[in-house]
Amino acid sequence: MDFFNKCMEPVEKCLGDANIDISHVHDVVLAGGSSRIPKVQQLLQNVFKGKQLCKSINPDEAVAYGAAVQAAMLSGNGKGSLQDFNLLDVTPLSLGVRVRDDENFMCVVIPRNTGIPIKKKRTLTTRFDDQSGIDLAIFEGESKTTLDNNLLGKFTLDGIPPAPMGVPRINVMFDIDENGILSVSAKDKFTGQEKGITFMSDIRTL
Repeated sequence: MDFFNKCMEPVEKCLGDANIDISHVHDVVLAGGSSRIPKVQQLLQNVFKGKQLCKSINPDEAVAYGAAVQAAMLSGNGKGSLQDFNLLDVTPLSLGVRVRDDENFMCVVIPRNTGIPIKKKRTLTTRFDDQSGIDLAIFEGESKTTLDNNLLGKFTLDGIPPAPMGVPRINVMFDIDENGILSVSAKDKFTGQEKGITFMSDIRTL
């Protein structure tokens, strides 16, 4: 039962993220072979207050069907009933940056469930006088501390001119394209010095 109950946690989390009441759900479509398990179906009906589950789509083909619809939309070949179809991908985990190795606080730049493609910018600064570089570590996750989140990568922006702490302005840009590819760049506003990193496969979309 522990495993069965864990299967319901993503369902309840999805409803909470969408801020939708169970009574406003039109259909519960089964997807994946495990949704054929009678106990899973029973627990789903319990979550949705006895609502009949939609079984008109083969659960083994549901994901492939959705992928085909997405491919048609991204390629611009959506025709007929797909012409007015709006497909929205979101980031399943928050994305942020840690700027000091001796601190574990994650500064969130893109909150989870943000629609993509998306670009967001945060402005950072130095913590010490005459600091010539700033180290940036990119994380994903929902914890306020980076210790409990997933490290995606690191890079350093060098060449910051000597200045009192808090004076330099470093613009950090997070850019996720329609394919879910994340690019992070940091640019010194005064010198134009810029550096970045791209994540081709670590970022997952839903």
